[in-house]
Amino acid sequence: METEKIYEIVMDALEEKKALDITAIDVKKITSLTDYFVIATGTSDRHRKSLADEVEDKVEKAGYQIVSKEGYEKANWILLDYGDIVISIFDKETRSKFNLERLWSDGILSEIRNK
Repeated sequence: METEKIYEIVMDALEEKKALDITAIDVKKITSLTDYFVIATGTSDRHRKSLADEVEDKVEKAGYQIVSKEGYEKANWILLDYGDIVISIFDKETRSKFNLERLWSDGILSEIRNK
């Protein structure tokens, strides 16, 4: 049940900070890496960092710790790994290039916000 709680915190934090095209893919049945991939787009380096900071702050306040964080300095792809949930915050071009939605298309599209 903890995973579902973190999932809601992450989705709400991204939506509150106006992330674009927030997409969640449930991959529990196809990989042991994680339960959810959450993918979002930020409009600028500052916006993407703000999105990552908001997610980290809200999840930490709920009592959960981050496993790994990458890409924050360059900010074209920020990855936040919470074990059962992995969040990718992209700029538009990098998101298009890596197309994680296609890569994980065998998963279940769980939710889309701010399309």
